[in-house]
Amino acid sequence: MTSVRLTDLAHGGGCGCKLAPSVLQELLANKPASMPFAHLLVGTESSDDAAVWQVDEKTCIIATTDFFMPVVDDPYDFGRIAATNALSDVYAMGGKPIMALAILGMPLNKLDVETVRAILAGGECICTQAGIPIAGGHSIDSAEPIYGLAVIGLCAPGNVRRNTTAQAGDALILTKGIGVGIYSAAFKKQALPPDAYAEMLASTTLLNRIGCELGRHEEVHAITDVTGFGLLGHGLELARGSGVRIRLESSRIPFFTQAEALAQAGYITGASERNWNSYGDDVTLPADLPEWRRALLTDPQTSGGLLVACAPEKAEALKATIVAAGYARTSIIGEITAGTPGIDVA
Repeated sequence: MTSVRLTDLAHGGGCGCKLAPSVLQELLANKPASMPFAHLLVGTESSDDAAVWQVDEKTCIIATTDFFMPVVDDPYDFGRIAATNALSDVYAMGGKPIMALAILGMPLNKLDVETVRAILAGGECICTQAGIPIAGGHSIDSAEPIYGLAVIGLCAPGNVRRNTTAQAGDALILTKGIGVGIYSAAFKKQALPPDAYAEMLASTTLLNRIGCELGRHEEVHAITDVTGFGLLGHGLELARGSGVRIRLESSRIPFFTQAEALAQAGYITGASERNWNSYGDDVTLPADLPEWRRALLTDPQTSGGLLVACAPEKAEALKATIVAAGYARTSIIGEITAGTPGIDVA
């Protein structure tokens, strides 16, 4: 294997590489508001996780793509994380992946062939866990290492879950801990303890396949996954898309075990600040909230958990179901109310 650190070859890592929400909104500002294709149920009219095309009364195709630069140095781990993250968008729509195509860009003058093979093997491992093939792909020689997947999934029309259909009164559930960006910043500076690395890896390679099951529950009204825009950013997309207001209980948010200490020590990504500057006035924080704690709420997640809006009387039962499926950090973190779209953090 090469002795070069993968993270040293990239200007950013993981979902922290994403364009800021405000920049993305500006780029898409001139897209037509109405869709000319009747079968396109979900397109660019909202900030949803994937596109959805209805084939017939029983079947929808879900299509998505996701790729980024290394968040870790181990090539096999990088491949696993990137593949898990790409598959998440299909699960977040309530669907089941059926196949993937690899997206690969590598600086071949800096990395040996064995390193690149290990990245591909990591992605293959995760797709095998998901029960799908990597059926092809595309590769280029690039300045920085890039890997990800284009993923195709299936779903019944009635099981599609969007981030625009949350209802006032809903409870809000989060299925994974927060802190990937904080941990990756510490890792890049070689300050992340081994047990914290193991915690991050366990979370970022845990498939969000529970989303497929949640899509079958009528009491689940909306789902999105929490990735590069942070908990507040993806929560804000859900609030704006659904025309509702979110109240988050900060004491209920599950953070990685060392995230608070590392944030206080200054291991915060630049993407965290970009995220905060993109939210505008639609997020209200406690006046005495320290900046390091705010950074946890804006922390870019790579292969983060699902944010689930559900009927309040079913929240505890759904939480128990999700925990039993292997998502031990699942927590009910807030509620949805009527009001001007936005988020209030208590």
